[in-house]
Amino acid sequence: MPFDASTPMRVKRTSFGQKAKAQNFRSSKGELGSAAASARAGNRLSRSERTGTQHGAAARGSAAYEGKSRTGLGRTSVGRSGGARGSYNGGSARAGHEVGHNSSQEQVNLLRQRREGQAGTITKMVRPPRRKEITPKRVSHKPGFTTFQLRLVNSILTSALVDGKPLDKAYALWFAKVKLPQTEQGFVISHINAMFRRLSFYAQVAGLKRPSDFKRHVNFLILAYYVAQGWPEPELNAEGFDRSGITKRLKEAQEHPLLREGCPYWLEELGSRELKDAWPAERKALGEAAKRFIRVNTLKTTRDELASRLTQEGVVTRSVKGVATALEVTSNSALFRTEAFREGLFEQQDPGSQEIAPFLQVEPGMRVIDACAGAGGKTLHLAALMQNKGTLIALDIEQWKLDDLRKRASRAGVFNVEVRLIDSTKVIKRLYDHADRVLIDAPCSGLGVLRRTADSKWADLNPRLIELKKVQADILERYSRMVKVGGKVVYSTCSILPSENQAQIQAFLAAHSDSFKLEEEKVILPSSGFDGFYMARLVRLA
Repeated sequence: MPFDASTPMRVKRTSFGQKAKAQNFRSSKGELGSAAASARAGNRLSRSERTGTQHGAAARGSAAYEGKSRTGLGRTSVGRSGGARGSYNGGSARAGHEVGHNSSQEQVNLLRQRREGQAGTITKMVRPPRRKEITPKRVSHKPGFTTFQLRLVNSILTSALVDGKPLDKAYALWFAKVKLPQTEQGFVISHINAMFRRLSFYAQVAGLKRPSDFKRHVNFLILAYYVAQGWPEPELNAEGFDRSGITKRLKEAQEHPLLREGCPYWLEELGSRELKDAWPAERKALGEAAKRFIRVNTLKTTRDELASRLTQEGVVTRSVKGVATALEVTSNSALFRTEAFREGLFEQQDPGSQEIAPFLQVEPGMRVIDACAGAGGKTLHLAALMQNKGTLIALDIEQWKLDDLRKRASRAGVFNVEVRLIDSTKVIKRLYDHADRVLIDAPCSGLGVLRRTADSKWADLNPRLIELKKVQADILERYSRMVKVGGKVVYSTCSILPSENQAQIQAFLAAHSDSFKLEEEKVILPSSGFDGFYMARLVRLA
Protein backbone atom coordinates (compact mmCIF):
# COMPACT_ATOMS: atom_id res chain seq x y z
CA MET A 1 0.00 0.00 0.00
CA PRO A 2 1.58 3.29 -1.09
CA PHE A 3 1.96 5.91 1.60
CA ASP A 4 1.02 9.55 1.19
CA ALA A 5 2.28 11.69 4.05
CA SER A 6 -0.08 14.52 3.24
CA THR A 7 -3.41 12.71 3.28
CA PRO A 8 -4.94 10.74 6.16
CA MET A 9 -5.69 7.15 5.16
CA ARG A 10 -7.45 4.26 6.79
CA VAL A 11 -4.59 1.74 6.92
CA LYS A 12 -3.39 -0.86 9.37
CA ARG A 13 -0.65 0.38 11.66
CA THR A 14 1.75 -2.41 10.72
CA SER A 15 1.27 -2.32 6.93
CA PHE A 16 4.31 -0.10 6.24
CA GLY A 17 6.71 -0.98 9.05
CA GLN A 18 6.43 -4.75 8.86
CA LYS A 19 6.83 -4.90 5.10
CA ALA A 20 9.88 -2.65 5.26
CA LYS A 21 11.49 -4.90 7.88
CA ALA A 22 10.72 -7.97 5.77
CA GLN A 23 12.35 -6.37 2.72
CA ASN A 24 15.50 -5.47 4.65
CA PHE A 25 15.73 -8.95 6.09
CA ARG A 26 15.34 -10.70 2.73
CA SER A 27 17.75 -8.29 1.05
CA SER A 28 20.40 -9.15 3.65
CA LYS A 29 19.98 -12.83 2.83
CA GLY A 30 20.42 -12.22 -0.89
CA GLU A 31 16.84 -13.13 -1.78
CA LEU A 32 16.43 -10.05 -3.99
CA GLY A 33 18.83 -11.33 -6.68
CA SER A 34 18.19 -15.03 -6.18
CA ALA A 35 17.19 -17.03 -9.24
CA ALA A 36 15.27 -19.38 -6.99
CA ALA A 37 13.12 -16.48 -5.73
CA SER A 38 12.50 -15.36 -9.35
CA ALA A 39 11.50 -18.86 -10.38
CA ARG A 40 9.06 -19.16 -7.53
CA ALA A 41 7.53 -15.80 -8.32
CA GLY A 42 6.84 -16.72 -11.98
CA ASN A 43 5.12 -13.92 -13.85
CA ARG A 44 4.43 -11.75 -10.81
CA LEU A 45 6.51 -9.50 -8.66
CA SER A 46 8.23 -11.09 -5.69
CA ARG A 47 7.17 -10.07 -2.21
CA SER A 48 10.44 -8.25 -1.70
CA GLU A 49 10.04 -6.45 -5.04
CA ARG A 50 6.53 -5.36 -4.20
CA THR A 51 7.61 -4.25 -0.77
CA GLY A 52 10.62 -2.46 -2.12
CA THR A 53 8.58 -0.83 -4.85
CA GLN A 54 5.96 0.34 -2.36
CA HIS A 55 8.55 1.55 0.10
CA GLY A 56 10.68 3.32 -2.45
CA ALA A 57 7.80 4.76 -4.48
CA ALA A 58 6.06 6.00 -1.36
CA ALA A 59 9.14 7.76 -0.04
CA ARG A 60 9.98 9.26 -3.41
CA GLY A 61 6.34 10.16 -4.04
CA SER A 62 6.12 11.96 -0.69
CA ALA A 63 9.27 13.92 -1.36
CA ALA A 64 8.15 14.74 -4.88
CA TYR A 65 4.76 15.92 -3.58
CA GLU A 66 6.42 18.25 -1.09
CA GLY A 67 8.48 19.76 -3.89
CA LYS A 68 5.43 19.94 -6.09
CA SER A 69 3.32 21.75 -3.51
CA ARG A 70 6.01 24.39 -3.26
CA THR A 71 5.92 24.98 -7.03
CA GLY A 72 2.11 25.15 -7.11
CA LEU A 73 1.44 21.98 -9.16
CA GLY A 74 -1.86 20.15 -8.75
CA ARG A 75 -2.45 17.43 -6.15
CA THR A 76 -3.43 13.90 -7.13
CA SER A 77 -6.46 12.18 -5.71
CA VAL A 78 -5.68 9.69 -2.99
CA GLY A 79 -7.75 6.60 -2.31
CA ARG A 80 -8.11 4.61 0.86
CA SER A 81 -6.89 1.29 -0.52
CA GLY A 82 -3.64 0.10 -2.10
CA GLY A 83 -2.32 0.95 -5.56
CA ALA A 84 -0.79 4.02 -7.16
CA ARG A 85 -2.59 7.22 -6.12
CA GLY A 86 -1.69 9.75 -8.83
CA SER A 87 0.98 11.91 -10.49
CA TYR A 88 3.90 13.25 -8.55
CA ASN A 89 6.62 15.42 -10.03
CA GLY A 90 9.75 13.37 -10.28
CA GLY A 91 8.63 9.76 -10.01
CA SER A 92 10.92 6.75 -9.68
CA ALA A 93 14.33 6.67 -11.39
CA ARG A 94 14.76 2.96 -11.08
CA ALA A 95 12.79 1.16 -13.78
CA GLY A 96 13.79 -2.22 -12.38
CA HIS A 97 11.42 -1.76 -9.47
CA GLU A 98 8.59 -0.58 -11.74
CA VAL A 99 8.53 -3.51 -14.14
CA GLY A 100 6.72 -6.62 -13.05
CA HIS A 101 3.78 -8.71 -13.98
CA ASN A 102 1.64 -7.73 -17.00
CA SER A 103 -1.12 -6.64 -14.64
CA SER A 104 1.19 -3.79 -13.54
CA GLN A 105 1.99 -2.68 -17.10
CA GLU A 106 -0.50 0.17 -17.09
CA GLN A 107 1.02 1.52 -13.89
CA VAL A 108 4.51 1.30 -15.41
CA ASN A 109 3.45 3.18 -18.57
CA LEU A 110 1.89 5.93 -16.54
CA LEU A 111 5.02 6.33 -14.45
CA ARG A 112 7.11 6.55 -17.62
CA GLN A 113 4.84 9.27 -19.03
CA ARG A 114 5.19 11.28 -15.88
CA ARG A 115 8.96 10.87 -15.97
CA GLU A 116 8.98 12.15 -19.56
CA GLY A 117 7.36 15.47 -18.64
CA GLN A 118 3.69 14.82 -18.03
CA ALA A 119 3.96 15.10 -14.27
CA GLY A 120 2.15 18.43 -14.25
CA THR A 121 -1.13 16.87 -15.44
CA ILE A 122 -3.52 14.91 -13.33
CA THR A 123 -4.03 11.49 -14.84
CA LYS A 124 -7.19 9.53 -14.25
CA MET A 125 -6.16 6.16 -12.94
CA VAL A 126 -7.92 2.90 -12.39
CA ARG A 127 -8.38 2.46 -8.67
CA PRO A 128 -8.93 -0.81 -6.90
CA PRO A 129 -12.32 -1.07 -5.19
CA ARG A 130 -12.57 0.85 -1.95
CA ARG A 131 -13.02 -0.90 1.31
CA LYS A 132 -16.74 -1.02 2.16
CA GLU A 133 -17.79 1.44 4.82
CA ILE A 134 -19.81 -0.09 7.65
CA THR A 135 -22.61 2.29 8.58
CA PRO A 136 -25.52 1.65 10.92
CA LYS A 137 -28.83 0.92 9.23
CA ARG A 138 -31.18 3.85 9.20
CA VAL A 139 -34.32 2.83 11.02
CA SER A 140 -37.40 3.97 9.15
CA HIS A 141 -39.85 6.00 11.26
CA LYS A 142 -42.86 4.03 12.38
CA PRO A 143 -45.95 5.49 14.02
CA GLY A 144 -46.22 4.78 17.71
CA PHE A 145 -43.78 4.87 20.60
CA THR A 146 -40.06 4.17 20.36
CA THR A 147 -38.76 1.21 22.37
CA PHE A 148 -37.63 3.55 25.14
CA GLN A 149 -40.92 5.46 25.17
CA LEU A 150 -42.82 2.18 25.28
CA ARG A 151 -41.01 1.13 28.45
CA LEU A 152 -41.64 4.55 29.99
CA VAL A 153 -45.34 4.43 29.12
CA ASN A 154 -45.59 0.99 30.69
CA SER A 155 -43.94 2.28 33.88
CA ILE A 156 -46.27 5.29 34.15
CA LEU A 157 -49.36 3.16 33.51
CA THR A 158 -48.20 0.65 36.11
CA SER A 159 -47.79 3.42 38.70
CA ALA A 160 -51.29 4.74 37.96
CA LEU A 161 -53.24 1.52 37.39
CA VAL A 162 -51.47 -0.97 39.62
CA ASP A 163 -49.97 1.18 42.39
CA GLY A 164 -52.99 3.50 42.48
CA LYS A 165 -51.07 6.78 42.16
CA PRO A 166 -52.89 9.79 40.70
CA LEU A 167 -51.78 10.26 37.11
CA ASP A 168 -50.11 13.62 37.76
CA LYS A 169 -48.08 12.03 40.58
CA ALA A 170 -47.06 9.17 38.27
CA TYR A 171 -45.88 11.71 35.70
CA ALA A 172 -43.90 13.60 38.33
CA LEU A 173 -42.31 10.38 39.59
CA TRP A 174 -41.08 9.09 36.24
CA PHE A 175 -40.17 12.39 34.59
CA ALA A 176 -38.00 13.13 37.62
CA LYS A 177 -36.10 9.91 36.90
CA VAL A 178 -36.02 10.22 33.12
CA LYS A 179 -35.06 13.52 31.52
CA LEU A 180 -36.79 13.99 28.17
CA PRO A 181 -36.98 16.91 25.75
CA GLN A 182 -40.15 18.89 26.37
CA THR A 183 -41.70 17.91 23.04
CA GLU A 184 -41.08 14.21 23.64
CA GLN A 185 -42.46 14.48 27.17
CA GLY A 186 -45.54 16.22 25.80
CA PHE A 187 -45.96 13.45 23.22
CA VAL A 188 -45.95 10.75 25.91
CA ILE A 189 -48.31 12.68 28.21
CA SER A 190 -50.82 13.44 25.45
CA HIS A 191 -51.15 9.76 24.48
CA ILE A 192 -51.39 8.48 28.05
CA ASN A 193 -54.07 11.08 28.76
CA ALA A 194 -55.91 9.86 25.65
CA MET A 195 -55.82 6.31 27.03
CA PHE A 196 -57.35 7.40 30.34
CA ARG A 197 -60.00 9.58 28.74
CA ARG A 198 -61.50 6.46 27.12
CA LEU A 199 -60.34 3.64 29.36
CA SER A 200 -63.64 1.77 28.99
CA PHE A 201 -63.32 2.01 25.19
CA TYR A 202 -59.91 0.33 25.23
CA ALA A 203 -61.11 -2.29 27.70
CA GLN A 204 -63.76 -3.28 25.15
CA VAL A 205 -61.16 -3.41 22.35
CA ALA A 206 -58.87 -5.55 24.51
CA GLY A 207 -61.69 -7.98 25.31
CA LEU A 208 -61.78 -7.12 29.03
CA LYS A 209 -64.99 -6.82 31.05
CA ARG A 210 -64.19 -3.55 32.84
CA PRO A 211 -61.45 -0.87 32.95
CA SER A 212 -60.27 -2.06 36.37
CA ASP A 213 -59.04 -5.28 34.70
CA PHE A 214 -56.16 -3.25 33.26
CA LYS A 215 -54.57 -3.49 36.72
CA ARG A 216 -53.63 -7.06 35.82
CA HIS A 217 -53.06 -6.42 32.12
CA VAL A 218 -51.26 -3.12 31.59
CA ASN A 219 -49.84 -4.22 28.24
CA PHE A 220 -53.35 -5.02 27.02
CA LEU A 221 -54.15 -1.30 27.29
CA ILE A 222 -51.11 -0.39 25.19
CA LEU A 223 -51.94 -2.99 22.53
CA ALA A 224 -55.59 -1.90 22.38
CA TYR A 225 -54.47 1.72 21.99
CA TYR A 226 -52.16 0.74 19.13
CA VAL A 227 -55.01 -1.08 17.40
CA ALA A 228 -57.36 1.88 17.75
CA GLN A 229 -54.72 4.27 16.44
CA GLY A 230 -53.91 2.02 13.48
CA TRP A 231 -50.26 1.70 14.54
CA PRO A 232 -48.14 -1.41 13.80
CA GLU A 233 -48.33 -3.79 16.74
CA PRO A 234 -45.34 -3.40 19.09
CA GLU A 235 -43.27 -6.18 20.59
CA LEU A 236 -44.89 -6.62 23.98
CA ASN A 237 -45.34 -9.50 26.35
CA ALA A 238 -49.12 -9.74 26.34
CA GLU A 239 -49.89 -13.38 26.91
CA GLY A 240 -53.61 -14.03 26.76
CA PHE A 241 -54.43 -11.00 24.62
CA ASP A 242 -57.33 -12.07 22.39
CA ARG A 243 -56.50 -10.97 18.85
CA SER A 244 -59.35 -12.89 17.29
CA GLY A 245 -62.31 -10.67 16.62
CA ILE A 246 -60.43 -7.50 17.56
CA THR A 247 -61.67 -5.67 14.48
CA LYS A 248 -65.25 -6.48 15.45
CA ARG A 249 -64.70 -5.33 19.04
CA LEU A 250 -63.17 -2.07 17.82
CA LYS A 251 -66.16 -1.38 15.61
CA GLU A 252 -68.59 -2.11 18.44
CA ALA A 253 -66.72 0.26 20.76
CA GLN A 254 -66.79 3.04 18.16
CA GLU A 255 -70.54 2.71 17.77
CA HIS A 256 -71.29 2.75 21.52
CA PRO A 257 -71.74 6.39 22.68
CA LEU A 258 -70.60 5.82 26.28
CA LEU A 259 -67.49 3.90 25.20
CA ARG A 260 -66.73 6.30 22.35
CA GLU A 261 -66.93 9.31 24.68
CA GLY A 262 -65.19 7.60 27.60
CA CYS A 263 -68.06 7.86 30.08
CA PRO A 264 -68.29 5.31 32.92
CA TYR A 265 -71.77 4.07 33.80
CA TRP A 266 -71.84 5.70 37.26
CA LEU A 267 -71.12 9.10 35.67
CA GLU A 268 -73.78 8.57 33.01
CA GLU A 269 -76.39 7.90 35.70
CA LEU A 270 -75.29 10.88 37.81
CA GLY A 271 -75.09 13.31 34.89
CA SER A 272 -78.43 12.25 33.46
CA ARG A 273 -80.10 12.62 36.85
CA GLU A 274 -78.69 16.08 37.59
CA LEU A 275 -78.46 17.74 34.15
CA LYS A 276 -81.32 15.97 32.36
CA ASP A 277 -81.40 16.85 28.65
CA ALA A 278 -78.26 19.01 28.88
CA TRP A 279 -76.11 16.03 29.86
CA PRO A 280 -75.31 14.43 26.43
CA ALA A 281 -73.61 17.61 25.19
CA GLU A 282 -71.56 17.92 28.39
CA ARG A 283 -70.67 14.23 28.34
CA LYS A 284 -69.27 14.60 24.83
CA ALA A 285 -67.30 17.72 25.80
CA LEU A 286 -65.79 16.03 28.87
CA GLY A 287 -64.52 13.21 26.66
CA GLU A 288 -62.43 15.55 24.52
CA ALA A 289 -58.81 16.62 25.01
CA ALA A 290 -58.32 19.71 27.16
CA LYS A 291 -56.90 22.86 25.57
CA ARG A 292 -54.06 24.87 27.06
CA PHE A 293 -54.77 28.37 28.36
CA ILE A 294 -52.76 30.96 30.27
CA ARG A 295 -53.63 34.10 32.23
CA VAL A 296 -51.71 37.30 31.60
CA ASN A 297 -50.15 38.80 34.72
CA THR A 298 -51.36 42.39 34.32
CA LEU A 299 -49.00 43.53 37.09
CA LYS A 300 -46.14 43.06 34.62
CA THR A 301 -47.44 43.07 31.06
CA THR A 302 -50.43 43.23 28.73
CA ARG A 303 -52.00 40.47 26.67
CA ASP A 304 -50.63 41.78 23.37
CA GLU A 305 -47.14 42.27 24.79
CA LEU A 306 -47.14 38.76 26.24
CA ALA A 307 -48.34 37.23 22.97
CA SER A 308 -45.53 39.02 21.10
CA ARG A 309 -42.96 37.95 23.68
CA LEU A 310 -44.05 34.31 23.55
CA THR A 311 -43.93 34.36 19.75
CA GLN A 312 -40.27 35.35 19.97
CA GLU A 313 -39.71 32.32 22.20
CA GLY A 314 -41.46 29.93 19.80
CA VAL A 315 -44.83 29.73 21.59
CA VAL A 316 -47.88 30.33 19.39
CA THR A 317 -50.95 31.80 21.10
CA ARG A 318 -54.25 33.45 20.24
CA SER A 319 -56.64 35.64 22.17
CA VAL A 320 -59.72 34.19 23.84
CA LYS A 321 -62.95 35.96 23.05
CA GLY A 322 -64.80 37.29 26.09
CA VAL A 323 -61.91 36.84 28.57
CA ALA A 324 -59.55 39.83 28.52
CA THR A 325 -56.69 38.16 30.37
CA ALA A 326 -56.71 34.79 28.57
CA LEU A 327 -54.53 33.39 25.79
CA GLU A 328 -54.89 29.96 24.24
CA VAL A 329 -51.60 28.16 23.55
CA THR A 330 -51.94 26.49 20.15
CA SER A 331 -48.41 25.11 19.77
CA ASN A 332 -46.85 22.14 21.52
CA SER A 333 -44.13 24.29 23.05
CA ALA A 334 -42.07 24.10 26.22
CA LEU A 335 -44.24 26.72 27.90
CA PHE A 336 -42.71 26.55 31.37
CA ARG A 337 -39.14 26.74 30.10
CA THR A 338 -39.65 30.17 28.58
CA GLU A 339 -38.09 33.31 30.00
CA ALA A 340 -41.58 34.83 30.04
CA PHE A 341 -42.68 32.23 32.58
CA ARG A 342 -39.53 32.65 34.70
CA GLU A 343 -40.21 36.37 34.80
CA GLY A 344 -43.76 35.76 36.04
CA LEU A 345 -45.55 37.20 33.02
CA PHE A 346 -48.27 34.53 33.04
CA GLU A 347 -49.87 31.64 34.92
CA GLN A 348 -51.56 28.59 33.45
CA GLN A 349 -55.29 28.92 34.11
CA ASP A 350 -58.45 28.00 32.25
CA PRO A 351 -60.58 30.95 31.01
CA GLY A 352 -63.53 29.65 33.03
CA SER A 353 -61.46 29.84 36.18
CA GLN A 354 -60.25 33.32 35.16
CA GLU A 355 -63.84 34.59 35.35
CA ILE A 356 -64.16 33.89 39.08
CA ALA A 357 -61.80 36.57 40.48
CA PRO A 358 -63.44 39.47 38.54
CA PHE A 359 -66.83 38.11 39.62
CA LEU A 360 -65.90 39.02 43.23
CA GLN A 361 -65.69 42.71 42.21
CA VAL A 362 -62.55 43.59 44.20
CA GLU A 363 -60.96 47.04 44.17
CA PRO A 364 -57.46 48.31 45.12
CA GLY A 365 -57.13 49.00 48.86
CA MET A 366 -59.78 46.49 49.96
CA ARG A 367 -59.36 43.80 52.60
CA VAL A 368 -59.98 40.52 50.76
CA ILE A 369 -59.92 36.90 51.95
CA ASP A 370 -59.36 33.88 49.67
CA ALA A 371 -60.72 31.28 52.08
CA CYS A 372 -59.74 28.12 50.13
CA ALA A 373 -56.64 29.43 48.38
CA GLY A 374 -54.88 26.17 47.58
CA ALA A 375 -51.75 26.84 45.51
CA GLY A 376 -52.99 30.34 44.73
CA GLY A 377 -54.18 30.54 41.13
CA LYS A 378 -57.16 32.75 41.97
CA THR A 379 -55.24 34.51 44.77
CA LEU A 380 -52.68 35.83 42.28
CA HIS A 381 -55.45 36.93 39.94
CA LEU A 382 -57.12 38.84 42.79
CA ALA A 383 -53.81 40.53 43.65
CA ALA A 384 -53.45 41.69 40.04
CA LEU A 385 -57.00 43.08 40.05
CA MET A 386 -56.20 44.90 43.31
CA GLN A 387 -53.00 46.26 41.70
CA ASN A 388 -51.01 45.02 44.71
CA LYS A 389 -52.86 47.52 46.93
CA GLY A 390 -54.76 46.57 50.04
CA THR A 391 -54.60 43.31 52.00
CA LEU A 392 -55.19 39.84 50.58
CA ILE A 393 -55.30 36.99 53.09
CA ALA A 394 -54.86 33.46 51.64
CA LEU A 395 -56.14 30.60 53.81
CA ASP A 396 -55.83 26.85 53.38
CA ILE A 397 -55.65 23.67 55.43
CA GLU A 398 -52.53 22.37 53.58
CA GLN A 399 -49.17 23.99 54.39
CA TRP A 400 -47.44 22.71 51.23
CA LYS A 401 -50.01 24.50 49.08
CA LEU A 402 -49.36 27.77 50.90
CA ASP A 403 -45.62 27.29 50.47
CA ASP A 404 -46.17 26.85 46.75
CA LEU A 405 -48.32 29.99 46.73
CA ARG A 406 -45.45 32.01 48.26
CA LYS A 407 -43.11 30.92 45.46
CA ARG A 408 -45.64 31.75 42.76
CA ALA A 409 -46.39 35.14 44.34
CA SER A 410 -42.70 35.99 44.37
CA ARG A 411 -42.33 35.13 40.69
CA ALA A 412 -45.47 37.10 39.81
CA GLY A 413 -44.34 40.22 41.68
CA VAL A 414 -47.23 40.00 44.18
CA PHE A 415 -46.46 41.45 47.62
CA ASN A 416 -49.85 42.19 49.23
CA VAL A 417 -50.62 38.53 50.06
CA GLU A 418 -50.56 37.19 53.61
CA VAL A 419 -50.79 33.40 53.95
CA ARG A 420 -52.34 31.69 56.98
CA LEU A 421 -52.70 28.00 57.72
CA ILE A 422 -56.10 26.89 58.99
CA ASP A 423 -54.93 24.64 61.81
CA SER A 424 -57.94 25.27 64.06
CA THR A 425 -61.40 26.87 63.98
CA LYS A 426 -59.97 29.90 65.79
CA VAL A 427 -58.25 31.06 62.60
CA ILE A 428 -61.66 31.57 60.97
CA LYS A 429 -63.38 32.99 64.04
CA ARG A 430 -60.74 35.71 64.45
CA LEU A 431 -61.60 36.95 60.97
CA TYR A 432 -65.39 37.28 61.49
CA ASP A 433 -66.77 40.63 60.18
CA HIS A 434 -63.29 41.42 58.92
CA ALA A 435 -63.28 41.55 55.10
CA ASP A 436 -64.79 43.59 52.29
CA ARG A 437 -64.77 40.55 50.02
CA VAL A 438 -64.55 36.80 50.64
CA LEU A 439 -63.95 34.14 48.01
CA ILE A 440 -65.02 30.60 48.97
CA ASP A 441 -63.70 28.29 46.25
CA ALA A 442 -65.17 25.21 47.91
CA PRO A 443 -63.88 21.63 47.61
CA CYS A 444 -66.02 19.70 45.14
CA SER A 445 -66.29 16.66 42.87
CA GLY A 446 -64.28 18.40 40.14
CA LEU A 447 -66.56 17.10 37.40
CA GLY A 448 -66.21 20.39 35.51
CA VAL A 449 -62.48 19.81 34.99
CA LEU A 450 -62.76 16.08 34.40
CA ARG A 451 -60.94 16.14 31.07
CA ARG A 452 -57.85 17.50 32.89
CA THR A 453 -57.99 14.69 35.48
CA ALA A 454 -59.16 11.84 33.26
CA ASP A 455 -57.93 9.13 35.64
CA SER A 456 -60.27 10.29 38.43
CA LYS A 457 -63.50 9.36 36.62
CA TRP A 458 -62.82 5.62 36.69
CA ALA A 459 -63.57 5.47 40.41
CA ASP A 460 -67.19 5.96 41.48
CA LEU A 461 -67.48 9.37 43.16
CA ASN A 462 -71.01 8.86 44.49
CA PRO A 463 -69.95 7.78 48.03
CA ARG A 464 -67.49 10.69 48.28
CA LEU A 465 -70.03 13.14 46.88
CA ILE A 466 -72.28 12.70 49.89
CA GLU A 467 -69.50 13.77 52.24
CA LEU A 468 -68.42 16.62 49.94
CA LYS A 469 -71.85 18.21 50.05
CA LYS A 470 -71.75 18.25 53.85
CA VAL A 471 -68.31 19.91 53.80
CA GLN A 472 -69.51 22.53 51.29
CA ALA A 473 -72.51 23.45 53.41
CA ASP A 474 -70.35 23.76 56.54
CA ILE A 475 -67.71 25.91 54.84
CA LEU A 476 -70.31 28.24 53.35
CA GLU A 477 -72.00 28.60 56.75
CA ARG A 478 -68.83 29.45 58.71
CA TYR A 479 -66.63 31.24 56.17
CA SER A 480 -69.38 33.62 55.01
CA ARG A 481 -69.25 35.26 58.45
CA MET A 482 -65.80 36.70 57.66
CA VAL A 483 -67.36 39.36 55.41
CA LYS A 484 -68.51 42.70 56.77
CA VAL A 485 -72.08 43.93 56.54
CA GLY A 486 -72.40 45.37 53.06
CA GLY A 487 -69.56 43.20 51.83
CA LYS A 488 -69.80 40.43 49.26
CA VAL A 489 -69.13 36.68 49.23
CA VAL A 490 -68.57 34.52 46.15
CA TYR A 491 -69.18 30.78 46.44
CA SER A 492 -67.58 28.87 43.55
CA THR A 493 -66.83 25.30 42.49
CA CYS A 494 -65.33 23.50 39.52
CA SER A 495 -68.37 21.21 39.37
CA ILE A 496 -71.31 21.25 36.98
CA LEU A 497 -73.70 19.41 39.30
CA PRO A 498 -76.64 21.51 40.56
CA SER A 499 -76.56 19.58 43.86
CA GLU A 500 -73.12 21.06 44.59
CA ASN A 501 -73.97 24.51 43.27
CA GLN A 502 -77.47 25.99 43.05
CA ALA A 503 -78.81 23.62 45.70
CA GLN A 504 -76.16 24.71 48.21
CA ILE A 505 -76.90 28.40 47.65
CA GLN A 506 -80.65 27.87 47.92
CA ALA A 507 -80.24 25.97 51.19
CA PHE A 508 -77.95 28.67 52.60
CA LEU A 509 -80.29 31.52 51.63
CA ALA A 510 -83.23 29.66 53.10
CA ALA A 511 -81.39 29.59 56.44
CA HIS A 512 -80.12 33.21 56.21
CA SER A 513 -82.80 35.06 54.28
CA ASP A 514 -82.55 38.07 56.62
CA SER A 515 -78.75 38.46 56.38
CA PHE A 516 -77.77 37.48 52.83
CA LYS A 517 -79.23 37.84 49.37
CA LEU A 518 -78.20 36.44 45.99
CA GLU A 519 -76.93 39.19 43.70
CA GLU A 520 -75.86 37.07 40.70
CA GLU A 521 -74.92 33.53 39.74
CA LYS A 522 -73.18 32.14 36.70
CA VAL A 523 -72.67 28.68 35.19
CA ILE A 524 -69.89 27.80 32.72
CA LEU A 525 -70.32 24.41 31.04
CA PRO A 526 -67.62 22.29 29.34
CA SER A 527 -69.54 22.45 26.06
CA SER A 528 -68.52 26.14 25.92
CA GLY A 529 -64.94 25.07 25.25
CA PHE A 530 -63.79 26.02 28.76
CA ASP A 531 -63.75 23.92 31.90
CA GLY A 532 -66.99 23.76 33.91
CA PHE A 533 -67.49 26.21 36.81
CA TYR A 534 -70.23 27.67 38.99
CA MET A 535 -70.14 30.96 40.87
CA ALA A 536 -72.71 32.82 42.99
CA ARG A 537 -72.25 36.29 44.50
CA LEU A 538 -73.99 37.03 47.78
CA VAL A 539 -74.36 40.38 49.56
CA ARG A 540 -74.41 40.54 53.36
CA LEU A 541 -77.35 42.56 54.61
CA ALA A 542 -76.96 42.31 58.38
